[in-house]
Amino acid sequence: MQSPPPGMLGIDFGTSNSAVSWAAPGGAARLIALEGEATSMPTAVFFNAEDRHTHFGRDAVAQYLAGTEGRLLRSLKSLLGSPLLLESTVVNHQQVSFQQIVEIFLNELRERAGRALGGGPAHAPRRVVMGRPVHFVDDDPERDALAQQSLLDAALAVGFEEVSFQFEPIAAALDHERRLTRESIVLVVDLGGGTSDFTVVRLGPQRMKLLDRSSDVLATAGVHIGGTDFDQRLSLEQVMPLLGYRHHGPQGREVPNRVFMDLSTWHLIQWLYLPRALSQAQGLRVNYTDRHLHQRLMRVLHQHDGHRIAHAVEQAKIHCSQQGTEAAVDLACVEPGLAAHIGPADMAAHLGALLARTVQCARECVQRAGLDNAALDAIYLTGGSSALRPLQHALQTEFKGVPLVEGDLFGGVASGLAYSRV
Repeated sequence: MQSPPPGMLGIDFGTSNSAVSWAAPGGAARLIALEGEATSMPTAVFFNAEDRHTHFGRDAVAQYLAGTEGRLLRSLKSLLGSPLLLESTVVNHQQVSFQQIVEIFLNELRERAGRALGGGPAHAPRRVVMGRPVHFVDDDPERDALAQQSLLDAALAVGFEEVSFQFEPIAAALDHERRLTRESIVLVVDLGGGTSDFTVVRLGPQRMKLLDRSSDVLATAGVHIGGTDFDQRLSLEQVMPLLGYRHHGPQGREVPNRVFMDLSTWHLIQWLYLPRALSQAQGLRVNYTDRHLHQRLMRVLHQHDGHRIAHAVEQAKIHCSQQGTEAAVDLACVEPGLAAHIGPADMAAHLGALLARTVQCARECVQRAGLDNAALDAIYLTGGSSALRPLQHALQTEFKGVPLVEGDLFGGVASGLAYSRV
């Protein structure tokens, strides 16, 4: 039997996207292509009900958007530490727990890594460093520990024999350090789909040779806010009113908002398609003055268009952030010609409170290190959500004079993980 190669695999199992890297003993980490030449892929699984195949990443999202019959699951990481992880869902007429779906995705990452390293399943690596946020769950140590244990159980279940964990912002720092020419004190800002994590760390070319780096980590902090929270807020404020959110009924009361909250939250959307949830949504009809809005809501649920709308909101957010111009959220699947819009002013208004909490957490991290702005050499950005322009502007305002350095947004954490135990 072909044995796995010596070295260490790093897996950044993200809320929105995942990446994998490999480092041989003493060697540089390299990102592994997961989909074609792409070194990151959406953390998405699609169970195709037509041919019973399972699809992953961009392929999974494409199958869903093409209208293929089946189930799309995203934001699986958000379930870690939650009782929902042990709940089951029906996939191709079989009950499958969400813990098992996490295992299915991790197993796919491991097998793709094995093929990229020159072999089949028997060649798949057995040693792995898994990334984890500073807090899976805010202010709840027991649930936080449960989340890491669930991820450990999943890694062991798919064939890893040696599993360790590293904080994601520390991993990003280890990757950034490879490009430094002098010793620096850096605030690492790692914003992913589900969490915002911060580390103040001392880095430098000479320090890379040290075996024990614990004294170089000056402070860590984290808050459970990420890209999916930004998406949810924009969806609630700009899209859900077209389905009845904040609509007042015949008695002057707002339509109950639970269905809109769930419909704007990636990992909760699938629950709205169950018969009981559909019945409850149908029962909301009496709360509407404008019954046309309720018809739109029910059309979205019956057509299983929730993930399609969430994807469109995410893409509009990215476009608006990158281009600085208004972006349309096409809702033609709900009603011909229907659309919502997200502009820079909407981003500023709706994301302000979330961004303020995020930047405040960064400030607290620097304060825990006993430092001020003058002591920081740079703010290093990683994680897909750190590209959000309103966030970068908020950081520049809070940390005046400290340069922002944008790293590998989707691969930096994975690369650093592979360095953690080589």
